[in-house]
Amino acid sequence: MAGFLRAGSVLCALVLALAAMTAPALAQQPPPAAAERDGGRDFDWEIGEWTTRLSRLQRPLSGSTTWVEYQGTTVVRPVLGGGNLVELSVEGPAGRIEGVSLRLYDPDARQWSLNFAGGGVLSPPVFGEFRDGRGVFFGQDTWAGRAILVRFVISDITADSARFEQAFSADGGATWEVNWIAVDTRR
Repeated sequence: MAGFLRAGSVLCALVLALAAMTAPALAQQPPPAAAERDGGRDFDWEIGEWTTRLSRLQRPLSGSTTWVEYQGTTVVRPVLGGGNLVELSVEGPAGRIEGVSLRLYDPDARQWSLNFAGGGVLSPPVFGEFRDGRGVFFGQDTWAGRAILVRFVISDITADSARFEQAFSADGGATWEVNWIAVDTRR
């Protein structure tokens, strides 16, 4: 679900150099500690249906601290013999957010690409891997006409819950502003 904000809707994505990080993940279980191996199953724990509680910073990189809340569902399905497709549908007082994320694993690079589409826009992908039970992904995008970096982190992974956090940086990664927090609970 990388790239969730763009022009009042959903979106984000960036590209930043990342050191090689890998960790196995078993179906319905969080990824264990990093090991030298193929990470192509790192998202298997997420296959299924989830209740999603989402908080989104209303105006990222503006100095605003106003957050809006949403609730809905996320459905994750396996596709393409190792990737997965994420379907997000949430709503709240600020409206509705719908989007899809196609996650693909590159075994040569040992990295995932997370490709998000929402609001009629396909965002640039974020790239990364899991290490010590935590997924970290980076990419480049634009926000309000300026180049930014995007960081997407998946943490607190258990068999029945996980946390997803997106942050933007407008200063080359010196500082980060979190603008998207989702907590999924298995249905």
